[in-house]
Amino acid sequence: MNPVQEYLQNMTRRHFFRQGSNVLGGAALASLLGSNSARGAEATAGAGHLPVLHHAPKAKHVIYLHMVGGPPQMDLYDYKPVMNDWYDKDLPESIRNGQRLTTMTSGQSRFPIAPSKFKFEQSGKCGMWVTELLPWTKKMVDDMCFIRSMHTEAINHEPAITFMQTGNQLTGRPCLGAWTSYGLGSLNKDLPTFVVMVAKPTNTEQVQAISARLWQAGYLPGEHAATSFRSAGDPILYINNPAGVPSEIRRKTLDGLKQLNELTYNQLGDPETRTRIEQYELAYRMQSSVPELADLTKETEATLSMYGDEVKKPGTFANSALMARRLVERGTRFVQIYINNWDTHANVAGRLPSQCRDVDQPCHALIQDLKQRGLFDETLVIWGGEFGRTIYSQGGLSKENYGRDHHPRCFTMWMAGGGAKGGTIHGETDDFSYNIVKDPVHIHDFHATVLHLLGFDHEQFTYRYQGLDQKLTGVEPAKVIKELLA
Repeated sequence: MNPVQEYLQNMTRRHFFRQGSNVLGGAALASLLGSNSARGAEATAGAGHLPVLHHAPKAKHVIYLHMVGGPPQMDLYDYKPVMNDWYDKDLPESIRNGQRLTTMTSGQSRFPIAPSKFKFEQSGKCGMWVTELLPWTKKMVDDMCFIRSMHTEAINHEPAITFMQTGNQLTGRPCLGAWTSYGLGSLNKDLPTFVVMVAKPTNTEQVQAISARLWQAGYLPGEHAATSFRSAGDPILYINNPAGVPSEIRRKTLDGLKQLNELTYNQLGDPETRTRIEQYELAYRMQSSVPELADLTKETEATLSMYGDEVKKPGTFANSALMARRLVERGTRFVQIYINNWDTHANVAGRLPSQCRDVDQPCHALIQDLKQRGLFDETLVIWGGEFGRTIYSQGGLSKENYGRDHHPRCFTMWMAGGGAKGGTIHGETDDFSYNIVKDPVHIHDFHATVLHLLGFDHEQFTYRYQGLDQKLTGVEPAKVIKELLA
């Protein structure tokens, strides 16, 4: 799609028909440019058009639970009993094989092995090994699709989280949620298509900085950026009218702003002006829909107790998980929940149990809740961080406590529902949980698989920007991991 076509597609119908001269000009351009092929159809964002699905989707919604900081896979899902015999022995160079380290451990004189201090148990028909810290998760492993062979090139948090969310270590690209919004559109005109919540962990020893750059629209139209729900007070700032301002006055004010914005749009045709018009209108509609969404009093006690004691506290992971279900139930396409403090450079014994308590029961409740409401098969739930942790200890080591540094070569994620194959255990790592020995899954492969479940071929799902057909999976080869599909 060339710049002229991109401009025409971003014109509203009203603007197009008002400008009579554009009718003949547009027709002439169309005849000169010819049909735009399937790829061009993918890039149609303006005037309410959506890309064309390439096949029947399995998932209509996504709930992405991002564990900020990098959960230690060998303490949670990647059981390595052989390491008990390696306690405090040095990591063999044949295993490290020259891998670069972060500045936090590169100066250590040695890299002593720290076996997991937590017990593991095989669970479900699939026989997945799960830590004792996740007793609720153990009950549903046959609904879950585990990927123990995720890997990335990024070794530091900011580029790693950005890579996981946008397919590129550099900021400025659309995130997975924005691509989903762009591709599938809205199911509820009164609620955002893409919502982000940042849950507050119980333990806050070492939280990572995260920002709206992770849920931006990038080069996609601005309407596909996420709406951020706050963890305290009103879910959205200024959702209520100021004291003394009735709804009629707010409506009149917005009508005036809309007229001014339309004058600007008619003069310049800037698609971001059109986005502003639509967002103001959505904000007005949300004044009635969001308070109802946030009101948990109509949830049954059975449902609330399923999520645990923290569910009634705004900003907790349990509360956010229930809100995610309520959003999906009302038509929101993509819900992202971030929860911090998984960056366990030290005090794994003190912090990891707290982190697991925060997410274990709510994750189980979310899956059961979706099932009970007939939403599980059409909602893809994703759980994971931006990288893994090292088997060697950072800092002091004892059998009761240790720390772990960043590790990009292998980590574990899981999916459930939405066409993911329950009871699957995909990929293997070596005895040190350091290198992948079977079925590696790169971030681009993971994104290609998620897009496939949403009905898109990642190679054809593109958006023309700066003369290139941009896509979530980038320019390097990526593939759908068919073993993960139901």
